[in-house]
Formats: sequence, C-alpha cells, structure tokens
Amino acid sequence: MSHVTEAVILAGGLGTRLQSTVPGLPKCMAPVAGRPFLDFVMDFLFKQGIEKCIFSLGHMSESVVAYVQENLKPSYFTCCIEDQPLGTGGAARKASELVLHDDFLLVNGDTLFEINLETMVSQHVETKASLTMGLRQMPKADRYGTVRIEEDSHRILEFLEKKPQTSGLINGGVYLIQKKWLTELDLPEKCSFEKDILEKEVKKGKIFGHVSDQYFIDIGVPEDFLKAQQDFLNKHIQLQRK
Repeated sequence: MSHVTEAVILAGGLGTRLQSTVPGLPKCMAPVAGRPFLDFVMDFLFKQGIEKCIFSLGHMSESVVAYVQENLKPSYFTCCIEDQPLGTGGAARKASELVLHDDFLLVNGDTLFEINLETMVSQHVETKASLTMGLRQMPKADRYGTVRIEEDSHRILEFLEKKPQTSGLINGGVYLIQKKWLTELDLPEKCSFEKDILEKEVKKGKIFGHVSDQYFIDIGVPEDFLKAQQDFLNKHIQLQRK
C-alpha cells in the first residue's frame, strides 16, 4: 500500500445546486442508495490505505461531526471547523495544519474518483511534484474545466476554462500534496484552491497530473446525484466501525 496515510476531506460545501433535491444537508451528507455519500468516500479511502481523515467543515458542520463520531473510531478522524467561510484554498490550508506527515491526500466530500493511490503516490515521488492531481478523460467535458498536460512527463501546462467540447482531461478532485509546499505559499486567509493555488502555481512546473480511467462521480449537480443512486445500489460498504 501507499505510504500516504492521511486524507483531508473538504466537506463544507453549501450545495446550492442540490438544495432543491436534498434540502437542509451539506452535499457530502446527501443520501445515496440509503447512505450518506460520505460513506462511499470514506470506504474508498480506507481501502486505499488511508488511516486518518481530517474533515474540513463549515456550513452545517454539526451533521457531519455527529455522523463521523457515531461511525468511526476516534483515532480515524479529526474535524477542522471554519469560523467563517475560507474558500476551498483557505479551508485546505487550515486543515493541512493538522496533517502529521510530509504528503497527504486532499479530496472533495461530494466527489468520488476511485483512483489507484499507490500508483499515484509512485508517480508523485518519482516526479518530485509539489502537487499531483488525479485526471480523468471525460467524453462530455463541457461542464468541467479541462487540463492540458505535457505528454511524456505528465506535467500540467495549463488549466482551460469550461467550453463546449466533445472530450477532455478533467480535474477529478483528488490531490496528493506536499504539506510544506502548501503551508509556505503566500496566500490570503480566504482563497480559492483552483484559482489562487492551482492556476497561479502551475506556471512554476511543479504540478503534475495522474491520469486514471477509474470510476468517477460528482454529486454536486442534480443529474449526477440521480445517477449515483443507481451506481451505488450494489456497492457494499464496510466502514471500520467502533
């Protein structure tokens, strides 16, 4: 298994696009096939060798805190709660202060990308990347921004805005990050992970992409939330309970 054992889960999203479908819940707690979507994310992480999850929380944090306290051993998680919204970048950096090791995984609580973490870690170490991002080739990439990479090295060259296109490499929302690199960036307390970190730092040549064709779903929009209901009906969850 990989030597990366800690994951930060961004779980403070407001879920505005899902409010009509799942009112009163943060996105990661939206029920999918009878379980909070977060169950599927945590199950994937534990199976990949992650031993501790750091939950970055803000909006409606109480429901997530209560859920993980009831379902996970205390040694398997910690919660980092924002007093005020910090944006995805501010939230990631604040939660990273609780990471004990040199490298950690960062994922979104409303997205599941079943990437092979061991393979991703190997590439991350080999390229000496500051950040390695999970990438997925998507047939309909219109609603996502896409990424252009250097074919041989997989170094990310630029992030492209959303535009009509038949296919493209998208950011799958899974990142392997050097803690020291992230904490030493000159950033405002409130910032965007995508705009203020990825798009600004990509020019320095230390951000790489790891391409995977594994299962990917983002429940942040109603149509994919409905698709997830079907996809996950047969998934068997085995969380390490108390």
